[in-house]
Amino acid sequence: MVLFLLLVLAAVILGIIGVAAAGLGYLLFIGIAVFVLALVLAAARLSGRTKRRTLR
Repeated sequence: MVLFLLLVLAAVILGIIGVAAAGLGYLLFIGIAVFVLALVLAAARLSGRTKRRTLR
């Protein structure tokens, strides 16, 4: 969970810098990519937890 929050925070910061600074629009796209990566990692962790449970 900490990794997810750090990745989301980094994505937000990169996005803000990419929008605010002239000529650094590529940081916005990097921020979007980091955010998507964070969502994929969170989804993988959640799906992995549900598969390990067995019904009794």
